[in-house]
Amino acid sequence: MAIKLKHSDTYSTYFITFTYIEWISLFEISKTHDTVYSWFAVLKDEVNADIIAYVIMPNHLHVIAHFQNESFNINAIVANGKRFMAYEIINRLEIEKNTALLNHLESLLTAREKKKGQLHKVFKDSFDTKAIFSQKFLQKINYIHYNPVSGKCPPASVIRAGMLAKNFIEYEHSSASFYEIQLVKHFRPVHYMDL
Repeated sequence: MAIKLKHSDTYSTYFITFTYIEWISLFEISKTHDTVYSWFAVLKDEVNADIIAYVIMPNHLHVIAHFQNESFNINAIVANGKRFMAYEIINRLEIEKNTALLNHLESLLTAREKKKGQLHKVFKDSFDTKAIFSQKFLQKINYIHYNPVSGKCPPASVIRAGMLAKNFIEYEHSSASFYEIQLVKHFRPVHYMDL
């Protein structure tokens, strides 16, 4: 049974991570990196949140977000983002006629989830979030940016020795190039020094 944890909304900046079920590389398989960038835009426009740093790995996402409003529900914000991405992933898998993967994602549902009308299990139920309240904790930006070259990537995704890029700045779906060489690839984050 999943245990729902109510994350605090006391602080304004959070390190957030969520993962696909069974660590399946669904961002890569379904080519849905763009849905993450769309979610970032929704956070900016509708929730008044700034994305400080991010990396979209084949099977999980790390993001540091700064919420400008005093009151927000981080559980609802992440749940809505995961739901938005899950619908698009399933849609793209259906278009690609990836029946084997769709059947597998359906088989991962619990009886309770099926009863509620859920058709596929895409993300792990829980997510991790940690409030960032000190300059030292912002070292998570380095952790995020070096993730593609950490040597822990799924085999189908790797360039060499478990890495997604030869150099962390080269990884396409990360804010590393913005911080290191002021190059914006897909989404422009807000530099943490500007907050």
